[in-house]
Amino acid sequence: MSRTKVVPIPVMGRHNINAYLLLGRRPVIVDAGTPGSGRRIHDQVAAHGVDPTDVSLIIVTHGHIDHFGSAAELHRLTGAPIAGHVADLGPFRTGRVREPYLSTGSMGHLMAKNKDLHMQVEPFEPDVLVTGETDLEDFGIAARIMPTPGHTAGSISVLTDQGDLVAGDLIANSFFGLVRGRPANPPFHDDPLLNLASLHKMLDLNPARLHVGHGTPLAPGRVRRWASREHQRLSRLQAAGRIRTRAADGKA
Repeated sequence: MSRTKVVPIPVMGRHNINAYLLLGRRPVIVDAGTPGSGRRIHDQVAAHGVDPTDVSLIIVTHGHIDHFGSAAELHRLTGAPIAGHVADLGPFRTGRVREPYLSTGSMGHLMAKNKDLHMQVEPFEPDVLVTGETDLEDFGIAARIMPTPGHTAGSISVLTDQGDLVAGDLIANSFFGLVRGRPANPPFHDDPLLNLASLHKMLDLNPARLHVGHGTPLAPGRVRRWASREHQRLSRLQAAGRIRTRAADGKA
């Protein structure tokens, strides 16, 4: 199968919120941005010389509004089926995120006050229900969907055969993508320890680079050094009983 190319699709700012276009035998879109951004994503896909109606699949990495907010709209514009993980069906089906948001730091505390993050968006029913590692050859790209729970219960990433990891919010650039190339937590995690375990699992697969939902691509070596420090930080918090996680019923 031909090499899969990863093309960023800016949704907000130059790098603050990203969707991605994966180009192989057929194109695949990863993430659907904020509410009302479906047309913008559609038009950027077209600007890259791709007929949006040729898109074979829309993959939603998790159940947060800035990633699934325009999934239903993008489905109508392209006709492509939507893939999402079974563990995030609640947000997808209701159009509402699980609340409260569990902040990872001061940025999260500030962003949690933004009313736009608490709105109800157009819901959708995934056409492709992800329950585990899923090969994407039938959709025209040399890649696999990889479950990476922790940010949300149903968070997923996409790993191409060339080693590009499209990581959603598994990790981010610092300050919601404003500090390029510097690894950091995104503003929220439902389970920081589980998310870090998922990150280590992906790093063990030796990705060539990590393409994130917020910011520019990250170098694996730099992410590994950050993850080591983050492990130490979380271990201290865990020993002090200061890690807050979301229970299986969706409540904090």
